Amino acid sequence: MVDFSVLDLSPVIEGQEPGDALRNSLDLARHAEALGYRRYWVAEHHNMVGIASAATAVVIGYLAAGTKTIRLGAGGIMLPNHAPLVIAEQFGTLESLYPGRIDLGLGRAPGTDQRTVRALRRDPMASDSFPQDVLEVQAFLAPVQPGQVVQAVPGGGTEVPLWILGSSLFGAQLAAELGLPYAFASHFAPDALIQALAIYRERFKPSEQLDRPYAMPGINVIAADTDEEARYLFTSVQQRFIGMIRGTRGKLQPPIDDIESDWSPAEKAHVSQMLRYALVGSRESLKRQLDAFLDATAADEVMVTAPIHDHIARKRSYEILADIIPNLARNQIRAA
Repeated sequence: MVDFSVLDLSPVIEGQEPGDALRNSLDLARHAEALGYRRYWVAEHHNMVGIASAATAVVIGYLAAGTKTIRLGAGGIMLPNHAPLVIAEQFGTLESLYPGRIDLGLGRAPGTDQRTVRALRRDPMASDSFPQDVLEVQAFLAPVQPGQVVQAVPGGGTEVPLWILGSSLFGAQLAAELGLPYAFASHFAPDALIQALAIYRERFKPSEQLDRPYAMPGINVIAADTDEEARYLFTSVQQRFIGMIRGTRGKLQPPIDDIESDWSPAEKAHVSQMLRYALVGSRESLKRQLDAFLDATAADEVMVTAPIHDHIARKRSYEILADIIPNLARNQIRAA
């Protein structure tokens, strides 16, 4: 079986506040756990009124306390914003409280704009040391060595599984070199997906954490009972991406009847390119799209995000996807 997991950006919808978004995230995490999704990740973004998961480790603790078995993690922590020791302590604490359920995905981007980077008191060039910082986090989470002066407490010896996140070839090369699982952000940056997966698999070096490549691309999935309803729900995602292009990020907007009146031809082309791996439709349509995606990527796992304005419709989307998963061609082949 190809496993499926959830990436939740804790969307703050128009008319609500971050507390509402976080409570919805807990409700969705419980729903995903009951439906059999493997893991549930939240992401670090700063100074974005439409995303409530800036304090990522705190959110993970909240979700872990309200669930029982599903893995919880960061997709991801933007490591240039933090001292590796602090991240090791945070995730060592989570692992100590919820053993065997915590993942730590690490990204190189700041997860915000340059003015906010300055507000975070981080050096804009900090991303240059990302490979060394990853190794430092890994060392702090490893068993404590005799005579080790600086330790992560909690953290040392917890060996929280690390993931490398990326949307370019850099992350693929680093994940391969370090022998770590690799998650590609094709849900918003699809261009290098196939090439990155090929490089990662070709150059992978086994490690203590992982003996073979393990790749998890991200996709948008908007599922509904009819294709028409799914396309309508999808307009909230399209509006969010139009805002990204225009530099007017805000809360997640309700769906609209006529997306064509909301963008220029150039914006439509740009958004459509960024959302190349957005799978939208009813059960029948989605099964065809998912089979094609798995055939093209040979993904070991798929991370799904569904930024749907209505919380009930978002839960329904994950229900429909869960019904489809056992019948995917690749899952049937593996189960045979």
